[in-house]
Amino acid sequence: MKLIHRIQHSSAMHWVGNGFPVRSVFDYNGLGQELSPFLLLDYAAPHEFKPGKEKRGVGAHPHKGFETVTIAYQGELEHRDSSGGGGKIGPGDVQWMTAGKGIIHEEFHSEEFTHRGGKLQMVQLWVNLRSKDKNAPARYQTLLQKDIPEVNLPEGAGTVRVIAGQHAGTAGPALTFSPINLRDVRLTAGKTVNFPVTKGHTAALLLLAGELVINDEGQANEGDLVVFKQEGDSITLHARTAVHLLFMDGEPLNEPVVGYGPFVMNSTEEIQKAFEEYQMGEMGALPD
Repeated sequence: MKLIHRIQHSSAMHWVGNGFPVRSVFDYNGLGQELSPFLLLDYAAPHEFKPGKEKRGVGAHPHKGFETVTIAYQGELEHRDSSGGGGKIGPGDVQWMTAGKGIIHEEFHSEEFTHRGGKLQMVQLWVNLRSKDKNAPARYQTLLQKDIPEVNLPEGAGTVRVIAGQHAGTAGPALTFSPINLRDVRLTAGKTVNFPVTKGHTAALLLLAGELVINDEGQANEGDLVVFKQEGDSITLHARTAVHLLFMDGEPLNEPVVGYGPFVMNSTEEIQKAFEEYQMGEMGALPD
């Protein structure tokens, strides 16, 4: 059994741009140093936006050396980037962007969501790349809800949507550079499940809703991050109420993590080079 290493509460809400009210769950200068290959996790709890005309979100900015995974639960987002990738995602959809050798992108509420208003809820996870993959070509994957397989847990205990990796022999659609399992899990109130985790993987869960007891040794509430020790290959989850959680586990990269702003590399020299490449326009530009 994988025992709990720590339970961490999210920070207070702050704004990213004018469209994303997020709580920083962890980042690459803190707990992200321990959670390889995961670098950063921001959680935008449900937030009501009034109908409007102003474009809400974050304008063009660069990234290099890692991947961003954005999961929409409520509301709609539009993305476009210098690799030519882009699209709109809504409830249940995922966008998986590989910054690789460098990319420029922007993220805004969709035009329709801006005009009608409503609740926005989302998660953004940053996934590190091995040093040999940090110069991989940038790419963008749109993973629509209809293309993400869902597995029923035994005895009506809930469901698992497999975004990346696998669960119970069902594989998710995301293409990854290193072994990662990313699973969106809903548990029925009162049910207990034995949840499998790859031995030796870094593992953590973000509780999005409900009250959860883990291994009979700890309780998590909405917004909590539960980090597990690497030993063991399963976790017992008991849902005191209906529960929604995001479960992530991945093979540790065991490489230095040096991050500054939008870049995550292996050394300060590589960070400086990334800024120079951006300033020289080598990361491309958004299409007109």
